[in-house]
Order: sequence, then structure tokens, then C-alpha cells
Amino acid sequence: MQKWYDYFLETDSYNWDDKKIPLPRFKLNSLFSLKKYLDLIHIRQCLIKPFLKTDNYPLVEARELLPSFESDLYEYENLPGFSLVALARPLEYFNEIFQFDILHSRWEKIITTHGEACPVPDIISHTNLSTFQSRLPKNLQENFKDKLGGTDIAALSNYPRVLDFILNMDRGHVMSLDTRNEFYLSGVYASFPSYLDPELKRFGLKIKKFTPNDNLRYELNRNFVYQYLMELYGYPVVSERRTSAALFSRRLFNMGERFLIRALGQTDRTITTLYNSGDCKFYPALEKVALARVETKKRDVLKFLRENGYFLDEEKKAVILRVKYKQHQYDPDNIREERALSVLRQELIHPRTGEVCSQLNIIKDTFFMTLKLNDIVKGEFSGRIKYKREIIENTDTHEKRLKFLYAWLSKHQRRIIGYSDEFYAGVTKVLDNYLLNPDLYEEFLSLNSLYQEVWHKYSYIRKARKIRILQDILEKRYEDKKINYQEMLEHTNNVLEELKFETGNYFSDITLRAIATVEKIANDRYLLRNYVNREENSLTQYGKEVREKYFRMNFLLNELKTIRRVKHEPISYN
Repeated sequence: MQKWYDYFLETDSYNWDDKKIPLPRFKLNSLFSLKKYLDLIHIRQCLIKPFLKTDNYPLVEARELLPSFESDLYEYENLPGFSLVALARPLEYFNEIFQFDILHSRWEKIITTHGEACPVPDIISHTNLSTFQSRLPKNLQENFKDKLGGTDIAALSNYPRVLDFILNMDRGHVMSLDTRNEFYLSGVYASFPSYLDPELKRFGLKIKKFTPNDNLRYELNRNFVYQYLMELYGYPVVSERRTSAALFSRRLFNMGERFLIRALGQTDRTITTLYNSGDCKFYPALEKVALARVETKKRDVLKFLRENGYFLDEEKKAVILRVKYKQHQYDPDNIREERALSVLRQELIHPRTGEVCSQLNIIKDTFFMTLKLNDIVKGEFSGRIKYKREIIENTDTHEKRLKFLYAWLSKHQRRIIGYSDEFYAGVTKVLDNYLLNPDLYEEFLSLNSLYQEVWHKYSYIRKARKIRILQDILEKRYEDKKINYQEMLEHTNNVLEELKFETGNYFSDITLRAIATVEKIANDRYLLRNYVNREENSLTQYGKEVREKYFRMNFLLNELKTIRRVKHEPISYN
């Protein structure tokens, strides 16, 4: 039977004399080298080890690593959790902006009232052991003393042994550079200040979702701002450990620090890392690592994983999956305005060699998304989902199916809006067959409020997809192909024609975004200079067609503005 310490042994970057204590053959003197080392240790001891030791280990569904992230349904108290901050500089204990118990490196200089003094390694080790031991639960203190007494616990060469005890601590641990410019374990029992309220209000004011002293606007938009802000840093609205890690990384980044913050939740079973090595522009880099279950019907993908040894457990289809994300600055005109993140890269990590494969699409497999939707409407889906604040266990009644549908549409809204026409056609076919089924008329009538809620969400997505198409057209792309100005205006006019005749379900924000996007197209400088503001007799036949479609677009745009004004203005009975 495989042991957790049998993995990654073919990685050449480490000395494997002791399988449990890999010694890096590279210096731990940069955030990237530290991250590489921590990836190995944390994946082995915090993911693989509990996977092998836990019956029915809750593998992460690969889709759970797609934004937007869902709040947690379970807490697995028997699984490990931790938080960590590493600063790419020596510590200044008094001046640090967070609290922790300091540990000392045997290489640091000691400043006394009489000047510099040589450190005494035995005294430093004893002090570190005492500090660490005092923060452990009582039942572990003697075991810690027996196993690590006389050990330099600050040295990262001993970190794998110390980690077993760190995982039993409530608070975070700290790493920083010593006088040799190498990382060491420099603190435990750390509290990361989150300052949630001021950060939330500052961010809401910045993106103009809040205005000063406007209580109603704050109440209406607070949840959106909170969720968007948290997602920028890799989380839904979650527990204190991960919230504080996210907001502490935001604060460190704004201070210009070079740092790495990492947290593993007992609920999400995912190692989330935020780091800034100095080259990040707006936000720290973000990535997640988890043991995920591969859900695909693509035989070539399964064959590749099997033949190349990427399965951690082939029967359970378990793989080590790392996802890197790109953050987006808030854009009120984007129909997917809630999109704080998108997937930049997904990587499979080989459990033997540590090699990375980034050619496969594991988390965006739309086949299983559509299959799950089909199971929901048929009442054959047996999982759990969170509908607002209610946990729905299965889909054995139409009420539960409608609640499942609402939660599923909310979760995947941005993907339904943005994914391929083929995927969208599959989704609409399933939804239309269920929601418009005449045999279910009486059933839906008795659940009218819930039915209308689902239909409203579905209608919004259908309208929003048209605006997303407009926003693609603005970038001179249509169905993932480059288009010229004539095609751009022709597709814009087609969308505007459809919007004009689909005002039964009116969504003010969608109409506003459509108007804003078309106005940007109309104000294209090249278009105006070369086709609109030139004498007609100086234009080619192509130019005349572009000009004609441009004027048609303006006519349709004015019609849409009129529709919005009529819908928006109250009816006068005078």
C-alpha cells in the first residue's frame, strides 16, 4: 500500500535520503523557491496524507475551482487546515502590522545594550521549542517535546516534522529571511488583521456601488461588493481564517510588500496561495491546489492521464490540480460585472515526478455541466446545493428542482453567458423542455413565486448573452473570429433588432449596458474618420455599405433609448 511519503520521489530537485524529510537542492532565498518547496511539502502532508488515511475523502469537484466560488456546505473537522505568511525580508518585530510569537534563527545577530553579541544556538533552540510548545493543545505538548526536543525547529530543513504540529494550531505561522538571506520559520500563533469593514466600504466607494452616508444604497449593494472583493482574492464569503488571509494579502500588497500568504480550509480542502514577488500590477497573484475528481467522457483525456501516470488514484479518478487565476478590475458596463476572476491556466501535477501538464481542460468540461442540469430537471440528481440560506438535499420534488435550478443558474450565470453557442443551445434546450412543459402547468402554478424566480433568472441570462455578444463585437470579434467593420455593424444591428422586439422581460441594467456598448461602437475613431465623416462620393462600395449600416445602427440605438425611457418613466394620468 502506498504511503504519503512515497510521492514525488522522482523529483530531482530534492535529496531523498529520508523520504519524509525532503531536502531541497536549491537555496530557499526567494519567494519562488520557497513556494516550490512549500508546494511539495503541503501537497504531500496536507492533501495526499489525509486522502490516503481518510475513508471517503471528499475530493474536490473540479468545477468548484471555477469562479464564482460557492460558500461551503460542510466542515471536515478531521482534515488539516492552516494559514501562513512569508515576508521576503527580515522581520522587524516591533514594526510589524500583525501579532505573532517570534521564533529566532541561530544565524541572526543579537543586539544588546553593549553592542552585537554572538548567538548561542542551544539557548535559541530551547527558547523556540518553549514558545512553540506553549501554543499547542495540552494533549500534544509532551509528544512535541519527545519528537522535536533538541531540534532547530526554525530551520526549514525540519519544517516537514514541525508541520504535523502546526496543523493542530488555531492560528497562522510566519516565515521570513534571516541574515544569510534564506527563509526560516520565524513565528507562530499569528493573527492576520482583516479590517473588513473599512476595506469593504473603501472598495464599494471606489467602484461607485456605495455613496457616502447613503444607507439604502449600502444595504442594497453590500453583498455584491463583499462577494466581489472576496472573490478577487480567491474566496467566497467564508470563515475567519480565509477571510483574514485574503484581506491581509490585500493590505500587504497595497503597502508594496513582497510576500506569500497561504491558507488551507477544512471546508474547501484547497490550498489557496496569494503572492507578490514585485511584478504584480493591481492584485497579488492567485492560485489554488486541490485533489480533484476528473469528470469527463473524453476517452483521450482519460487515456492520457492513465498512460502518463497523472492519476493519484485511477479508480477514484483523483488528480492533483493547480489552477492559476487572472483578476479583473471592476467594469460596470460589462454584462458579467460580477466576474472578479477568470481561469488563466490549469495544471495537472504528476504525483511521482512533480512535472506539470497544462494542455488538458479539466475544470471547464461543459458536458458534465449539461448532464448535471439534465439530472436536476429529471429529479435524478442526489447531491446538495445551497439555495439562498437553505440547504437542499435532493431533487425528488418540483419545488426542490426549481430551487436547485435557481442555485445552479446563479452559480453558472457567467459561464452560460460567455461559453460557446453549442453549450448554450444545450442549456436552453433542457431548460425550455422543463419550464415550458404543458404537463407541468398545474404543478408550476402552485409554485408560482418560485417558478417566476427561476424564469426571471433564466430570462436575464438569455438577454445578458446578447449584451455579451455586443461586447465581443466591440472588440471586433464574433463567434471567436476576427471581423471587419461591415460585419461588426451588421452583427450589432441584428442584436439591436432582437432587443427591440424582446422588451416583454425588461431589465434596466441590461438595456443600459447595451446602450453603453453600442455608443462605444458608434464613437470608434477609425470608423468615424474613414467612413462616417467623409464625403460619400469619396467612399468605395464597401465604405458606402459600412456608412449605411452605421446610420441604421444609430437609428436602432435611438429606438432602444426610447424604449428604455418609456419603460423607466412613470405613467402620468393627467
